[in-house]
Amino acid sequence: MATKQNVEKEEAVVLLRPENANKKYEALFLEIDSGQIKLPMFQREFVWDKEQSAKLIDSILKGYPIGTFIFWKTKEALRSVKNIGNHKLPDTPVGDYAQYILDGQQRITSLYAIRKGIRITKDSKEIDYTDIYVNLDYEPNNDEQIVTSQREDNKAYVSVHDLLTRKMGELFKQVGPEKADLVEDYKTKLTTYDFATITIKDYPIDIACDVFSRINTGGKPLTLFEIMVAMTYDETKNFDLALKYEELLNGSDEVDKSLAKAKFDTVPAATVLQAVAAITVDSIRAKDILKIRREKFIDNWDPMVSSMFTAVDFIRTKLHVPVSQLLPYASLLVPFTYFFYKNNNRRPSEMQGLLLKQFFYWVGLNWRYSGSTETKIDEDLKKINLILKERKPKYPSDELTVSGDDIAATSFSAGNANVKAILCMLASQKPRNLDDNSDVILDNSNLKIASSRNYHHFFPKAFVNKHYPDGEPNMVANITLIDAASNNKIRAKAPSFYIEEFKNSNSKLPSALKSHFINGPKDFGIVDDNYERFLEKRSELIAASLNEALNPEF
Repeated sequence: MATKQNVEKEEAVVLLRPENANKKYEALFLEIDSGQIKLPMFQREFVWDKEQSAKLIDSILKGYPIGTFIFWKTKEALRSVKNIGNHKLPDTPVGDYAQYILDGQQRITSLYAIRKGIRITKDSKEIDYTDIYVNLDYEPNNDEQIVTSQREDNKAYVSVHDLLTRKMGELFKQVGPEKADLVEDYKTKLTTYDFATITIKDYPIDIACDVFSRINTGGKPLTLFEIMVAMTYDETKNFDLALKYEELLNGSDEVDKSLAKAKFDTVPAATVLQAVAAITVDSIRAKDILKIRREKFIDNWDPMVSSMFTAVDFIRTKLHVPVSQLLPYASLLVPFTYFFYKNNNRRPSEMQGLLLKQFFYWVGLNWRYSGSTETKIDEDLKKINLILKERKPKYPSDELTVSGDDIAATSFSAGNANVKAILCMLASQKPRNLDDNSDVILDNSNLKIASSRNYHHFFPKAFVNKHYPDGEPNMVANITLIDAASNNKIRAKAPSFYIEEFKNSNSKLPSALKSHFINGPKDFGIVDDNYERFLEKRSELIAASLNEALNPEF
């Protein structure tokens, strides 16, 4: 649970009423050019092309409404867009309010790009926003738009950029006296158009982001990670959460160590965020994460990274789970990172190690984090605190027992937490390839779905379907973890046939079979291809090993 020292006392937030105002085109530019209006980087990148921008200007010249711009006025310093194309945006003066665009980024950026004559490279092509034109020979009966990004021969045009930036005298010389009044009318319509704005001032960031998510119903809601990326950005400390997460996953020129090198690169951003929160405020609830001060979050980033690597090392070398794709839940890394942070990254004692192993399999086998994850992980941090003191956490007794019948009745699914816990036990035996006794190399890319190459049906599907029409081949007790090359040698062969073949290429075949929870071929029904006996005997061995992990002896 969050402590009083770490999480501020919840108080009722008094929100000021939104301010409604109209702004002219030039006023918008001045506020962007002075650093007052900012584009927060939790929004999508500028994606409008010239034709979409032309339609926006066309609507303004026709007097159509173009929607309301919503700003969040705050002194919070968020991660924001630094450049639009070839144009650098200014910083907000220190101590001043900034107005972050919550709704209208694409429209405002289009208006600004046209006014500034910005060039943007998109899909390796340069887009020049000075190439948007007003058709001075516009005919309402024949032409859909006054404004276009394509010019036709024998028609007079003036660029919208020139219309906004050049003096009337210069424009008159360019278009001639016949078009002068029309040009002046268009210029006036553009420069005097009233842009409707709503400003919410000094709202807490979680509420401001909720506003953003609600008004952007056509797009994806902001994730907590995206919000925290904006909240924790600090240029002076060179801290950018998005880049730090990428560095954690894949390393960088300056940082060699990475989760990818440890084969734990499937850890999602949300899990990393929760790990920081766990060591900072003893809670992973979203509302508590949002209350973490920028300075505190940044200070705890490196300690979290260090403890997460220690946790990964423990899971790989002590639990012998070599890749993150096998984890019942990626979020298991949160309580494990918490443990090693609180334990000063020291190696666990023998008792702590056994209790951590018990906790790991209890979470997976009982689908612990398949619902109400935040609440349950918060509860489990208390269990970790007991383990730190070498005290046994309390678990429901029926959640610490697995029977052979349970395993035999479990269908195989690569995304099921209970199944993944069983696969972790299979992987922990350091399985050997049956054909040559080499180490099985597991890889995240080969474990994503049930048909992935590291998963092998010991009794091949085709064989079971042919000889056991009432049987189901896709059972977890029929799954072994082997290399793709070994898998290809087996295909649809009967187990009795390919095991006999492998005796010639693998002198240590009996020990290789044992590394997959398979004892004597005769006892396990392999010699006579007895699928039902195989499932029964192997399920009993797997269950016994799981029960040993769930009920350690001290």
